Amino acid sequence: MSTSRYEILRVRVTAKDAETLRTLLREARPDVGGRAREGDDGSFSIDAYVSPEQAAALEREGVSVTTIEDAAATGRARQAEVGEGDRFAPEDAVPRGLALKVKDA
Repeated sequence: MSTSRYEILRVRVTAKDAETLRTLLREARPDVGGRAREGDDGSFSIDAYVSPEQAAALEREGVSVTTIEDAAATGRARQAEVGEGDRFAPEDAVPRGLALKVKDA
């Protein structure tokens, strides 16, 4: 498991119209999650997963970027909730297979 800290932000990219959003997605090619949604005011928005630098680069005329969460931190928090070992194995289960038996140090 890597201990390096990296930031992936979940952002909502909102464009004034569909063509502006299409152009932005074609040029920047961010990792998007889901489909674009049309707002009541005719704007279009989509969620994307980007680095902080990419988030800043997405902002331009007719486009706003709103940070929703630090997706990497959320992922690390969810991984911390997961236990280790096989919770379905009985306490006295004997390993089987062709691997070598190794004693824990």
